[in-house]
Amino acid sequence: MEDQSDLIEMTAGIVSAYVGNNVVATADLPALIKQVHQALATVGAPAAEPPAPPKEPAVPIKRSITPDYLICLEDGRKFKSLKRHLRTKYDMTPEDYRAKWGLPKDYPMVAPNYAEARSNLAKQMGLGQGGRKPARKGK
Repeated sequence: MEDQSDLIEMTAGIVSAYVGNNVVATADLPALIKQVHQALATVGAPAAEPPAPPKEPAVPIKRSITPDYLICLEDGRKFKSLKRHLRTKYDMTPEDYRAKWGLPKDYPMVAPNYAEARSNLAKQMGLGQGGRKPARKGK
């Protein structure tokens, strides 16, 4: 509320100084007051930034998937897995990333060869085999 009264005081001071040194028709006073008030009100307001043009990917989308690594469309860096990089550097989820670049839902977040190697390792360890064993019956 104090800002509004300050704004009105400044408007009155500027308009009275202008009218004291220039010839202004009585009918033009309301428009002059309005213009000065609007100008003062917008001085402290942050300027509206024009919308940023859509960012181009660092590499063409088709070239971003290779057998051994994925190339991040944000910065062009190579990774075996993008998920952690996107979260730490850009605070994005894989869904946000896919939506931003118009990627399909099945766009990989892990390089194909790396995913296959991890899958083979898990199979060698016996993960995902048979589930839980039945509980032993008590005596």
